[in-house]
Formats: sequence, C-alpha cells, structure tokens
Amino acid sequence: MKCMRCAHETYASTTTEAIELDNGVLVIRNIPCYKCEMCDEIHFTGDVVKRLEEIIAEAKKRMEQLSVIDYSVAA
Repeated sequence: MKCMRCAHETYASTTTEAIELDNGVLVIRNIPCYKCEMCDEIHFTGDVVKRLEEIIAEAKKRMEQLSVIDYSVAA
C-alpha cells in the first residue's frame, strides 16, 4: 500500500488514538493501521474506520471522564 500523503511504502502496524468527546476522553489502543516508512502518516482501512465509528458511538453511551478501549478486544 502506498502512502496517500507522500506515495512511499507503508507497513502494517498498530496505533493508539485519543478522542475528546463532549463528556470525556476516549483512548483506543491497538488499532490496526498502515504507517508510512517516510512521513509516519497513518492510514486506516475502511473496515477499521467503520469499526472505530461503532466503538466511539457505543463509548458515548457509557462514557465516563476517561475510557480506555483495546480495539483488538472490542473488535
């Protein structure tokens, strides 16, 4: 897969994202992604984006001040 930003090669990896919601902060760990060898840009596949949206929607319903979710467990 080529990087959409700089066109260099990407490699399969995982990442962590922190998302600020109205009622707290959601941290999602171990998200599968592709990282660029050159510019460190991160790309998600469509399936991962769809699942992230579902995880975020579900977390909003049960949100506390800080929630940490492991993608590999939630997926």
